[in-house]
Amino acid sequence: MDIIEQNKKTVSDFIEALFTKGDLGAVDVWLAEDFVDHDPPFGGPPDREGMRAAGAMFRAAFPDWHSDTGLMVGEGDLVVEQFTASGTQRGEVLGVAPTGRTLSLPGINIFRLRDGRIVERWGRLDELGLLRALGLVPTP
Repeated sequence: MDIIEQNKKTVSDFIEALFTKGDLGAVDVWLAEDFVDHDPPFGGPPDREGMRAAGAMFRAAFPDWHSDTGLMVGEGDLVVEQFTASGTQRGEVLGVAPTGRTLSLPGINIFRLRDGRIVERWGRLDELGLLRALGLVPTP
């Protein structure tokens, strides 16, 4: 397996562990100590603990949360992941009581890897879509 395929597997394993299985320890396994999140979800800290907190928030609110990869592309030390994540809201999230509705969040991530670990992330999530689905922002 070449380095690009190894990097893609690392990203895939990380996403599966943290966001599909809810394993918060995935942060310690796959993210480098000096990991920087350039676009932390919902204004969290731009480090490993911010990523752990995002995973915990989604798992608490959506116990069946899972991420389905639509496309994964590698080039050099970068891996781009296009995904759709979804789950049924069974807990409070962003101040919204459980609704029992299934929500879907499409997005894209760019990861940079070094020595088999993720060192940087840039991402665009459909946070506005999530806020609309939760009723926090009106749908036009």
